[in-house]
Amino acid sequence: MEKPTKKPNNPNFSSGPCAKRPGWKIENLINANTGRSHRSGEAKLKLKLVIDKSKEMLNLPNDYVVGILPGSDTGALEASLWSLLGLKGVDILAWENFGKDWVKDVLNQLQLSNLNIHDVNYGDFPDLTKVNFKNDVIFTWNGTTSGVKVPDSNWIPDDREGLTICDATSAIFAMPIDYSKCDVLTWSWQKVLGGEAAHGMIAMSPRALNRLEEHSPKWPIPKLFRIADNNKIIKGIFEGSTINTPSMICVEDALDGLNWAKENGGLEFLLETSKKSFDIIYNWIENNDWVTFLSNNKSKEYLSNTSITFKICEDWYLSKNEDDQKLIVKQICKILSEENIAYDINGYAKAPPSFRVWGGGTVEPHNIKLLLPWLEWAYIKVKGSYA
Repeated sequence: MEKPTKKPNNPNFSSGPCAKRPGWKIENLINANTGRSHRSGEAKLKLKLVIDKSKEMLNLPNDYVVGILPGSDTGALEASLWSLLGLKGVDILAWENFGKDWVKDVLNQLQLSNLNIHDVNYGDFPDLTKVNFKNDVIFTWNGTTSGVKVPDSNWIPDDREGLTICDATSAIFAMPIDYSKCDVLTWSWQKVLGGEAAHGMIAMSPRALNRLEEHSPKWPIPKLFRIADNNKIIKGIFEGSTINTPSMICVEDALDGLNWAKENGGLEFLLETSKKSFDIIYNWIENNDWVTFLSNNKSKEYLSNTSITFKICEDWYLSKNEDDQKLIVKQICKILSEENIAYDINGYAKAPPSFRVWGGGTVEPHNIKLLLPWLEWAYIKVKGSYA
């Protein structure tokens, strides 16, 4: 195969932090309230705009509240665990790294005993029929580190007794979500809209808010996780106040991403852009027998359209041990990085050796189309060195 000549005009395919929006410039942030207190009226207005614009674009129900929390999606999700759990038993779905982290939180830190862990290997997916909705249920909508997502929300009953707590960080703004099935949703700015890290978002249903007012957890809650105080919701969190000091540059950048998305068609535009990127890779894998999705279920409804994860499946490669397989993938990624074709597409460190290409709304599908011939070329080059 001859070396391709056309290169992507943006080589950033990282699964987080993700590519900035097309046309982004640092000058876009010139109006950030730098040097001002985040408690000033002007700064709080910007923070409230992020909340309001996010809620509007996502079409969240009117009775859901949205707030900004510290610590990215991890902080937002853990704030919900520390604040809401303990009243009921807990079911946790864990099919990739972050779901397994939530297991560690609940098992080792909160030390809950009435716990059902639906834990499977990378590439597999739990049996949803075994989930007990009398309990609180914790799950990721999209497995960022495995490329496996929930197929839909039909498995979640409307008359559930427990709360559903959803880590939606690599799904929201990119996948259709039935919000009525999720009592808590968490995400971060640095994923689908290409914002900056360290800031999390949380959306809570009336059922989740009632739990905050009716339940007092038996463990201490650190200030950074505190969304209620003495069973009273800290309303300011959902009105533009924050628990700790946010970066006003990051706030300005979040607004820039939201405004860009709205100008281009809003949520529908973001969903369609991600679908186009996924379809390009899906069709490419269908026509190349040396590569396959990491997911063992190849049905589209289980395959992530954001953290698109795939692996080499030829016999010569499969005959190698895992360390050698990781080295081969690393060599391919190094070639692509040195050629300024693709940065950061090596699979997650704890996942099986694989490639992971981000397909969120800030990645232009034509760039993914230009990446794939280079990926095949680099693969053939590395394969030849093992002949």
